[in-house]
Amino acid sequence: MPQRVDAHHHLWDLTRRAQPWMDGPWAGPIRRTFTPRDLAPHLDAHAIGATVLVQSSSSLAETRELLALAGASDRIAGVVGWADLTDPRLREVLAALAAGPGGDRLVGLRHQVQDEPDARWLARGDVRRGLAAVADADLVYDLLVTPRELPAAIDAVRELPGLRFVLDHAAKPPIAAGEREPWAWRLTALAALPNVVCKLSGLVTEAPWDSWRSEQILPYAWHVLDAFGPGRVLFGSDWPVCTLAAPYDEVVALAERAALRLTADERAAVFGGTAAGVYGLGG
Repeated sequence: MPQRVDAHHHLWDLTRRAQPWMDGPWAGPIRRTFTPRDLAPHLDAHAIGATVLVQSSSSLAETRELLALAGASDRIAGVVGWADLTDPRLREVLAALAAGPGGDRLVGLRHQVQDEPDARWLARGDVRRGLAAVADADLVYDLLVTPRELPAAIDAVRELPGLRFVLDHAAKPPIAAGEREPWAWRLTALAALPNVVCKLSGLVTEAPWDSWRSEQILPYAWHVLDAFGPGRVLFGSDWPVCTLAAPYDEVVALAERAALRLTADERAAVFGGTAAGVYGLGG
């Protein structure tokens, strides 16, 4: 059986780098430094042997720091970093990252597409050229999008069949509003494409933070599992962002409850096998 993997978490050191997205009082509980030592007890409690560390700011310097951190860790098996997709020298940038400290842990790139004013940002020619460079480097591209950007994401995934895509946080369904469309049918359309998988992550923070119930969230999780199939779904905690709405234990429990209808092999895929395969994690 593959080891259990948390395929989506963050770490940041606010003494070294600000996180500009923490732009309001809502971020108070997570506006502090989070280190591997802070995460380790949660991983131990749930027998999670490997993780994927994901960027949280649009910064090459942060990516280098995360790679160095992973290189010194026996738990961080992969890093999804950031680099400017529109940079004409992106191939050289990626090669330099791979050659630097911890560079063998670079498994993918991500950009905060959800923050771009243009809902069709992923359709831009310079962005598509960057995505092609990601594919040429044998890296994965993590899609951080909302339902607004899903149509452009669908087009990108369809038109770049040689690039492996990972959809973060199931494209942030409108759980707090109790709505399903157009999120549900757009997710189904994306799932029809073979070169994309989906993270079962980030759902608690799309629900009402202080009053969510599992019954509100489970139908969205089940739609993810039905649309993609358990072999193309991977668990991620989104820690420490998830703690705005739920502690690590509750996030794991919710995902495990969503997976109760699956077979043992299917659960093993969701909680480890899929992540290991799509990101090429060693060990």
